[in-house]
Amino acid sequence: MKIIASISRTNEILEKFNLRAKKGYGQNFLTDPRIVENIADKADCNDACVIEIGPGIGALTQMLALRAKHVLAYEIDTKLLDVLAYSLEGLDNIEIINEDFLNCDLAKVVKELKAKYGRVVVCANLPYYITTPILFKLFESEQQVDKITVMMQKEVADRFSAKVNTKDYNALSVMSQYLYDVKTIIKVSRNVFNPKPNVDSAVVQFSNHDKIEVNDQNAFFALIKACFKQRRKTLYNNLREYLKDGIVAENILNKCGLTNNTRAQELTLEQFIKLYEVYDYERKSLCED
Repeated sequence: MKIIASISRTNEILEKFNLRAKKGYGQNFLTDPRIVENIADKADCNDACVIEIGPGIGALTQMLALRAKHVLAYEIDTKLLDVLAYSLEGLDNIEIINEDFLNCDLAKVVKELKAKYGRVVVCANLPYYITTPILFKLFESEQQVDKITVMMQKEVADRFSAKVNTKDYNALSVMSQYLYDVKTIIKVSRNVFNPKPNVDSAVVQFSNHDKIEVNDQNAFFALIKACFKQRRKTLYNNLREYLKDGIVAENILNKCGLTNNTRAQELTLEQFIKLYEVYDYERKSLCED
């Protein structure tokens, strides 16, 4: 079987089907087999079903299929269906769904796949322009997958895995790290894509972990976003604006052992959980009054 993720095979497929990458779908085709194999190896899919988003011409799909029980790939571009049938010929454990992943009933899909295959993981080279919406669809699903291994723009990857008190640490960092252990596992040069994008990429892995459960995740996330709303402002000012009450905002900070000069990027995940718990208590007390 010819490896798809090579310059010669990629060019052969593109020429055969007279293809050009579509910017609107964020298409960039990987042409370094070592990187594709490395991603598939790290996806932890040997005894699992893999959900892939945006298989393109099948470079990563091929490597996943050689390792996993089953691959379910969502491809929005109808013109790529014949391409995938050709490039992945001979692999009988691949199912291509011609649908926008953002429109699928993910909880239902994952539940059915777990019942049939046991473990379910996600592995994909994500379109840059919808990386965050795709990940939050996965994060917020009632049926959680076991692991998510995805390539994205390096700048976005840095935010997901950012540590407290760094320039990239933001609401996205806190929310994703609440849900998963997050780490960047591979850095990928822009030079291994056809066509070459304007930025480098990175592969980020999100692994399930034990966490302190808050009683209302949506309210917790809303509070985090509010705390980072104006990065140059203090936590007190952002919280005061969110609560429409400076006295309550100051009271919450005091109970958390924080000063009015503290900024959101200085708080660890554990401190944000404490902040939410105090906020939630104060909110309920005000409602009772």
